Amino acid sequence: MMRATFQEIGIMPFQRKLLDASAARFLLVGVVNTLFGLLVIYALKFFLGMGDAVANLLGYFCGLSLSFLLNSRWTFRYSGPRLPALIKFLLVIGLAYGLNLLTVLGAIHVLHVDTYLAHLLGIPPYTIFSYVCSRFLVFKSPHNQECVPCLSSVVKSSAKP
Repeated sequence: MMRATFQEIGIMPFQRKLLDASAARFLLVGVVNTLFGLLVIYALKFFLGMGDAVANLLGYFCGLSLSFLLNSRWTFRYSGPRLPALIKFLLVIGLAYGLNLLTVLGAIHVLHVDTYLAHLLGIPPYTIFSYVCSRFLVFKSPHNQECVPCLSSVVKSSAKP
């Protein structure tokens, strides 16, 4: 039986480092947070008649504490100072939420997608952005520091004309 290498299947070293065990743990934590957040969003919309933006904000806020706890301790096994990590985490989540809300409201008002489905469409951009930032900025540790130069070179090379 022949095994394919990462290069043979098109995964470069930077991509391989992104796809380690922390990515699987992050996705699992994300499923729990997503289900919890969606439950809150849908309940607020259905039972209290809240609008999409407010329900979305509160749904994500409710999952925030659980997300920080699980991702810092389990996903990334972070042992550094908590307060600076929490501040960075909140900034990343704020930016990810803005990306999510832009996607949700764009789907509703531009694409005329059902509001419940629109909230689901906001999940992938939120997830990808928050994973990369959480791993390399918020909960960075010595074992994933080696990939930060990779990330900087990708950003620099994409910025060149």
